[in-house]
Amino acid sequence: MLVPPPISVATQPEAAMTEIRPLTPAYPALARSYDADFRVDGAYKDSLPDLQNGPASLIVGARTAIQHVGISNFRLPIRYLVRDGGEITLETSVTGTVSLEADRKGINMSRIMRSFYGHADHAFSLSVLEAALDDYKTDLDALDARIQMRFSYPVRVDSLRSGLSGWQYYDIALEVIEQAGTRLRVMHVDYVYSSTCPCSLELSEHARQTRGRLATPHSQRSIARISLVMDGPERIWFEDVIALCRAAVPTETQVMVKREDEQAFAELNAANPIFVEDAVRAFAGQLLADPRVGDFRVVASHQESLHSHDAVSLLTSGPTFAQASLDPATFAGLRA
Repeated sequence: MLVPPPISVATQPEAAMTEIRPLTPAYPALARSYDADFRVDGAYKDSLPDLQNGPASLIVGARTAIQHVGISNFRLPIRYLVRDGGEITLETSVTGTVSLEADRKGINMSRIMRSFYGHADHAFSLSVLEAALDDYKTDLDALDARIQMRFSYPVRVDSLRSGLSGWQYYDIALEVIEQAGTRLRVMHVDYVYSSTCPCSLELSEHARQTRGRLATPHSQRSIARISLVMDGPERIWFEDVIALCRAAVPTETQVMVKREDEQAFAELNAANPIFVEDAVRAFAGQLLADPRVGDFRVVASHQESLHSHDAVSLLTSGPTFAQASLDPATFAGLRA
């Protein structure tokens, strides 16, 4: 293959060799110190650029509506009422979003936080949450809006037999959702329990009875996420949902354990062996019996000690949580 010879300097056009380009104008020298005394007046504020509220011509990509846009995981202390009276202050992670019409560039996200802070000093109630939702829906001129609050809720729990007690923590999330003029109030509660495999229990007993061999059934730490629509005028407390979970599956993991408690827990598990299919149906039975509960979803994961994979199940009631496709993190997000 013939390779063309390199172009020598002598063969380049003379104009290219002799061209003198103009120097770039010197950039103005700018102050590098922070001006702590500067004060913003109305005229200066009006002069600030605001690209988020710019014209539709600035939209990037498809000019389509966005269902959720906002901020996630801004944290602040919130005061919650407890069922037996009094209040408790908990660090709370808040997610706030609104819908965005197809011809609008964006939103001023800080308005969501400012609207929420306007109500954050009140002791929490659903009416306070809904008032915050109303405010930032109005501030952002949005059709739909949502608030979700996540926190870890402590409950004092007694041991099974020793008379000790300790704090059990429950991951809880609350949502208020307004969509197409309809408002939903949703609670999510994570419940961690032990699941003893009924098949393994029977096989262990078979080995004992037929061959005199010591065998132990496998059990594992398991978790269910209960999501429910709070329906009707009567309040359903966090403690009520936790009690509902305990009634469905009583083998909740323990906080304080002495030897007599450990033996009791072994007996409790043997009295309540449960497959993952049994678990979601047991939770569903309790939810269906409570008139304060509307649509619901139960997602359970038994994080197997026998297998190198988890056993999972999902059960829904009503249209709110019905879904054809699963988020890839639906089960991976359940970590007991």
